[in-house]
Amino acid sequence: MTAREIIGYMESLQDEKQRRELMRFFKTGPGEYGEGDEFLGLKVPQTREVVKLTGRELPLSEVPELLMSRWHEVRLCGLLIMVARFEKLATKRLANDDQAISRRDEIMRMYLQHAEQANNWDLVDLSAPKILGHWLLLPTRLGDKRVVVDELAASTNLWRQRMSMVCTWKTSQQGDPSWCLRYAEWHLHHPHDLMHKAVGWMLREMGKRCSMDLLRQFLERHAHEMPRTALRYAIEKMSPEERQHWLNA
Repeated sequence: MTAREIIGYMESLQDEKQRRELMRFFKTGPGEYGEGDEFLGLKVPQTREVVKLTGRELPLSEVPELLMSRWHEVRLCGLLIMVARFEKLATKRLANDDQAISRRDEIMRMYLQHAEQANNWDLVDLSAPKILGHWLLLPTRLGDKRVVVDELAASTNLWRQRMSMVCTWKTSQQGDPSWCLRYAEWHLHHPHDLMHKAVGWMLREMGKRCSMDLLRQFLERHAHEMPRTALRYAIEKMSPEERQHWLNA
């Protein structure tokens, strides 16, 4: 199986009606955040099925051809193949295995090199926690992990910035709130609504998975200056009374 064969197969599944709907949903018009993105009209379960049927056979060296595709769903396919490969190498049994570490780092390097190809929120959200976020929890030979994520956060590219925030979903799930708190503060005054949503969402997950007290401490310091969208996302699971308290901060 080659990348070209996968692309040809996915192109054969095109759905014009669904394509138009997806282009509206993902804001591909002039001046919108997804401007110029092109869709085949495949739903995510269809793309996952392609990964399931073909991903095992595809050499990792072929994945960049998928990531560089004009088609949104083909890029997603490439990212999901990387997710599947990474997760197989990240089991408890393989966490400290030398060969597994090298192969995980190879996937990470490829992910970072092609980060801007994950150029919409769904591509970031379906890949960053399971590749970048999981990598933060495991042994690596790529150097200081914080430097890697800081470079994403400091980028001028919206999707790299979102990766630095959304990857903390995985670390919070495993009980480590430090990554979420660091990048929530980093992006607190970001101008884009998609980052406001990401910051609030990750804070909410951190509170749920790690400590509601830590979330409240963060809100004590920052609720008065947070974008309204970020604040609403962060407090979504609180009681009506507490939500109103923070909205009035």
